[in-house]
Amino acid sequence: MSEGPLVVTAHNGVGTIRFNRPAAMNALDTATKIALLAALRELAADASVRCLVLTGTGRAFCVGQDLKEHIASMTGGDLDAVWSTVPEHYNPIALTLHEMEKPVIAAVNGVAAGAGASLAFLADYRIVAESAGFNLAFAAIALSCDTGSSWTLPRLVGPTRAMDLLLHPRTISAAEAADWGIASEVVADAAFDERVAAVAERLAHGPTLAYASIRRSVAFSAGHPLAESLEFEASMMQRTGASGDHRAAVEAFLAKQRPAAPS
Repeated sequence: MSEGPLVVTAHNGVGTIRFNRPAAMNALDTATKIALLAALRELAADASVRCLVLTGTGRAFCVGQDLKEHIASMTGGDLDAVWSTVPEHYNPIALTLHEMEKPVIAAVNGVAAGAGASLAFLADYRIVAESAGFNLAFAAIALSCDTGSSWTLPRLVGPTRAMDLLLHPRTISAAEAADWGIASEVVADAAFDERVAAVAERLAHGPTLAYASIRRSVAFSAGHPLAESLEFEASMMQRTGASGDHRAAVEAFLAKQRPAAPS
């Protein structure tokens, strides 16, 4: 466990990264971004961690860039720090989340705005508290979008709705996020933590290699024609078909038993 701008834990196959700046609505200052990338890389490489949960503390999931730090850098003349943060911090964070060989849950406990919303979009499954919401706030401060939202959001809601959300920043409710395909499920606030734990535990005790291969197949097909996507699917089928997880699952199916949790 580590504590600071993030709280990082690993237990029973589930790695959790919790933003821990509630007074700042979990805004992403430089220290948080550096810590987030390091934590993501550590948990991605930890074979005992079979599922990742990304969540927040307090009223927010994450409201994106820390604008106080941003303005201080601009007024102080440190423009290199202002504009280098996308290639140095946000881009590798997005790629690490996207390429992780295990399922990722965004447990959206409160508002997710700007880069915070973009981080949630990179997850495989978004559990959203009933009181939470999303805001693509970039244009509200006259900036373009980052952290992969130009790639993820059109794939979630379609290009027309993506442009609407990006051009007209506003907070959409959890219910609207579910209707639009952003939220995988919406959960009452009182049941939120219990539901996140249940989904994470189920995924952590499932066939991680299959989940990773499904992640890769879906991502590949987003940018390739059908013929190439079929070839990639075949390679992922070979990859998973040769695994011990597959053999154990087939044997359990034939014996009419539940497969044992992968080791």
